[in-house]
Amino acid sequence: QVQVAESGGGLVQAGESLRLSCAVSGITYRTFVMSWFRQAPGKDREFVACISWSGGVTVYADSVKGRFTNSRDIAKNIMYLQMNNLEPDDTADYYCAADLDGSMYDHEYDNWGQGTQVTVSS
Repeated sequence: QVQVAESGGGLVQAGESLRLSCAVSGITYRTFVMSWFRQAPGKDREFVACISWSGGVTVYADSVKGRFTNSRDIAKNIMYLQMNNLEPDDTADYYCAADLDGSMYDHEYDNWGQGTQVTVSS
């Protein structure tokens, strides 16, 4: 049974930083893609970032480019999202997803975490 667990959310002020973590266990694929999505209150879930198995390829939403950095520790099956210069518009529940193949579309992922809340005050 695949388990996906996010951590690291919290309440910060605009301009501050947070680092989210996502741990995956029980996945049977030898290699897999991992991604971050987020959902703000009253809005649809949106893509944030994804990273290839090796970590060599990362893709970001335009809204977070230059501020967020996605990385992963292959040995530990953990993905990190370093979020710098946070803005009130970054306030959302952040979800981690993992699957054999995937990109920026949430329907491509079968394995999801429960989410971690990020609140950025102005």
